[in-house]
Amino acid sequence: MYASLLTRRYLSTKLMPYVAVLAVTVCTAMVLVAWSVMGGFLDKLLASGRVFTGDVTITWPTVGFAHSDDLIRRLEARNDHVAAAAPLIQTMGVITLPDDQVVPITIRGIDPVRYARVVDWRGVLYWKPIDAPVPKDRAAEDPRLDPQWRARMEAALRDGLSMSRPDPVTGKPVPAAVPGIEVSGLSRRQPGAWYEFRKESFGKPNADGSIDWVGGFMPDRSVTVRVLPLDSKGRDVALVSKTLPVANEFRTDVFEIDKRSMLMPIDVLQKLLKMDESDAVAAEFNPYEPPGPDGFAPVPTTGRSPARVTSVVVKGQPGVAPDALLNTCLAVYREFADAHRGIVPSYAAMRGNERFPPRLIQTWEMSQAQFVGAVRNETGVVVTLLSFISLVASILILAIFWAMISEKTRDIGILRAIGASRAGVGWVWLRYGLLIGVIGGLLGVGLAYTVATNINEIHEWLGRAFGVQIWNPAVYYFTEIPRKVDPANAAKVFLGSVGFSLVGALVPALRAAWMDPVRALRFE
Repeated sequence: MYASLLTRRYLSTKLMPYVAVLAVTVCTAMVLVAWSVMGGFLDKLLASGRVFTGDVTITWPTVGFAHSDDLIRRLEARNDHVAAAAPLIQTMGVITLPDDQVVPITIRGIDPVRYARVVDWRGVLYWKPIDAPVPKDRAAEDPRLDPQWRARMEAALRDGLSMSRPDPVTGKPVPAAVPGIEVSGLSRRQPGAWYEFRKESFGKPNADGSIDWVGGFMPDRSVTVRVLPLDSKGRDVALVSKTLPVANEFRTDVFEIDKRSMLMPIDVLQKLLKMDESDAVAAEFNPYEPPGPDGFAPVPTTGRSPARVTSVVVKGQPGVAPDALLNTCLAVYREFADAHRGIVPSYAAMRGNERFPPRLIQTWEMSQAQFVGAVRNETGVVVTLLSFISLVASILILAIFWAMISEKTRDIGILRAIGASRAGVGWVWLRYGLLIGVIGGLLGVGLAYTVATNINEIHEWLGRAFGVQIWNPAVYYFTEIPRKVDPANAAKVFLGSVGFSLVGALVPALRAAWMDPVRALRFE
């Protein structure tokens, strides 16, 4: 009996405070890790949109609009807000890969020189020589480090920057495509967050039973692009195709973009989509009129029809807020539309009306408002639910302090008997709860920071040890688990842990303060 009593007293007075600290630590870390991952996801989602669209996009989809060079000139003249602008064509199509797979894809036509002023074009090109391995490539297995491949990597970088590749016969540069690194499947992501390609050839069966042996390095291969041009009314004309060599592959770390996108020179895509400069046919021309005795008459024209693009992407000056840049773009487009009245979409069509936000001149966050809003709401819901779960720490502290006060009843009676005030006795226990909250909160923030900064390594270890894959990039958008430990969020979680601890200690502190000293001294 005495052994049981001693054990119980030891557990209550020695181990229970440590249990309380552990509870606060775990709850603090749980909330902050979840907030860091969800916040990192949102931040990376917002940043990833600028990889292809800059800060603001001016878009007239499908048939596009003309005189984009004039619009870009007007935008760049506002250099207080606009750093650069570039034309863009975006359409849907299909491509045939080197192994004869046919996949649907988003095709973007760009001018690489002008486009590089808006986005980090060199940075997203993947195949290029590097001097040091990426952080997770501890064995330095990345082929970009291999001296035997350095010359080929330099050529791939040069070809990617110009979006061209030397013709194997003439040696002259010809237009080339740059697909996302996940498109072909020939480049495979390794656990160390780098990509390997098949250095050996693989067999591609033919209809006659023969086999073609194809190399696995995508910049040595070609793809066939098929798109559907549309006329000015949005009606399809005829499916057209073109085979392009591959100059390089790009990587944004956004799985959906890397898997479903391909870039090609804008002038080539303009021709395929019949959006290049051409003769404007006179309105009175009737293609169904029977030919005369001399054969077909020449088609009457009224001059040249300018080339069209579907978008102009805009990069803001450092420090310019997205809303301020958007307002500048709206003002510039109003001037542009007035100067080309009847030729380009009107300002009203682009702007919408005062009750609705801009329809086709938008920041990337506005264009993805539904998705971004859903992520924001989900972040708030997760953090709120985990905060309620953290009430468990308060309840645990309440139970532990209640038991400790029961054990210390005589001691409390002695303090009251020698003159300690009720407030003084209560403050002793509140300070105890404050100390547990501060220690547990600091440990929790430290634990959360350690877990968040190493969360991808932890995930990969779980995969190797137990075959667990919680974060599938095909489902969760990004190839790695995003994380961002915001100091402001860490401070809020820490203060919350201290507050929960004080709340848990409050009721036991009031009980201790209002004890009758005579009855407390008689307690056994």
